[in-house]
Amino acid sequence: MGRVAVVTGAASGMGLAVGRHLAGAGHRVALLDLDGDGVQRAADDLGATGAQAVGAQVDVTDRAAVDDALRKVRAELGPVEIVVTSAGFDEFRPFTDITVEAWERMLAVNLTGTFHCIQLAVPDMLAAQWGRIVTISSSSAQSGTTRMAHYVASKGGVIGLTKALALELAPHGITVNTIPPGFIDTPMARRAEQRGDLPSIDAVAARTPVRRAGTPDDIAAACAFLCSEQAGYITGQALNVNGGWYL
Repeated sequence: MGRVAVVTGAASGMGLAVGRHLAGAGHRVALLDLDGDGVQRAADDLGATGAQAVGAQVDVTDRAAVDDALRKVRAELGPVEIVVTSAGFDEFRPFTDITVEAWERMLAVNLTGTFHCIQLAVPDMLAAQWGRIVTISSSSAQSGTTRMAHYVASKGGVIGLTKALALELAPHGITVNTIPPGFIDTPMARRAEQRGDLPSIDAVAARTPVRRAGTPDDIAAACAFLCSEQAGYITGQALNVNGGWYL
């Protein structure tokens, strides 16, 4: 019945939507997130629909914790063949105010956390000679964004890592792609809006070529396709789900 998919950052927003879409496609889904209560509720909700789902509280910067979580996934669901790395966070600071600690924390979550999750899961895919990896990067890594130099750098690293792994893993039946979302209406975006770090979501939607903000389901639908059997000839790509920006 399907394959085993691991989704990080899966308690809310895009990660939660991805988990739901993959479960809807018949996969057994492991939801990982720093928010232990939230991710367990999400797993329980999926289970109530008849899907096989487990939740685990994980800090993706903690390699041992990620390793423990994947061991739990293997024991309860089976070997991992799909990984979607959605865990991440943002922050707005002028470049001259970014401390070394803030820089290192941003890279630890967004880039090194992605590295941990992929590297610890890839042996299962190599054994199966089949795998799907989708990283969630950011359109800001393509365009640049003011007061987010550390965030942009971390997400740019995710795009570069994706392209390197696509070449290395392609001979083993493993595809690696990235989705750089445009402006997506998520809890994280709403918090940034409330802080005044982002313009109103309605204002951005009015300037977007498709005249609306993106939704987590927009990202999840694209991700589910990249994780499917039908996407086996697509690797090393950035699928820009952004409503027409940056064309």
